[in-house]
Amino acid sequence: MKNIAVIGAGTMGNGIAHTFAQFNYNVHLIDISDASLAKGIATISKNLDRMVVKEKISEADKTQTLANITTFTSITEGVKNMDLVVEAATENLDLKLKIFKELDAVCVEKTILATNTSSISITQIAAVTNRPEKVIGMHFMNPVPIMKLVEIIRGYNTSDEVMQTILDLSKKIGKSPVEVNDYPGFVANRILMPMINESIETLYNGVAGVAEIDTVMKLGMAHPMGPLQLADFIGLDVCLSILNVLHDGFKNPKYAPCPLLVNMVMAGKLGVKSGEGFYDYSENRKAEEVAKMFS
Repeated sequence: MKNIAVIGAGTMGNGIAHTFAQFNYNVHLIDISDASLAKGIATISKNLDRMVVKEKISEADKTQTLANITTFTSITEGVKNMDLVVEAATENLDLKLKIFKELDAVCVEKTILATNTSSISITQIAAVTNRPEKVIGMHFMNPVPIMKLVEIIRGYNTSDEVMQTILDLSKKIGKSPVEVNDYPGFVANRILMPMINESIETLYNGVAGVAEIDTVMKLGMAHPMGPLQLADFIGLDVCLSILNVLHDGFKNPKYAPCPLLVNMVMAGKLGVKSGEGFYDYSENRKAEEVAKMFS
């Protein structure tokens, strides 16, 4: 398995492409526009520059990593003869189903189809294909080049052979894969998102302020980043989407998103990517600086 296609050049997609390319895989990075692809490659280059400065890789390693990535605006062209396709598009069910229908139609029979979804059912996604045994979840953590964990999610029909192949592949790119079963939110977000939601409820109820809530969790629970700052980093729209999946999937009111979160998303206050969330992210504070907290 040497040929990997990644769909989506955003935060997760470019991180996944970066990681595979750094381990000398032939990577096809696919997005709908040249502008999105150029932005994704620029992000990968900047992240590699930081690794060079920290002496984690050499300048030659950076050059080779970038050379291992080819960009495409066509899914049909980009996924030709790939061993694995990893979908990392927006966390939207309809979009993912549309992409997987297309992938199933244009990919060769051997191709394994993976999704980086953080909450949506792998079984539901697999059901729109004619190869459900070859559909699997690979939920990478952000920032992908740094974080070790990958949740490997088995759909109802995912074969043992595909599961083992993806577990082995994850180890080859320096990750620590953990096999989990297909329930809303899997493990990571089933636990993380209610904590973030409860932190927002705590703010909403006036128990304490943003900085105070985050300080309690950082100093008292040894979290590297407070839950409200982490929500900003993830994207408040993404947090809301995942909570809605949990709420719809389990029909349990404990997963209902806090009204404050709903209102902030409606107002366009999405966190780092919009410039404002629970914290202010002005021109003097870029997303890259927040990412350093994980390094």
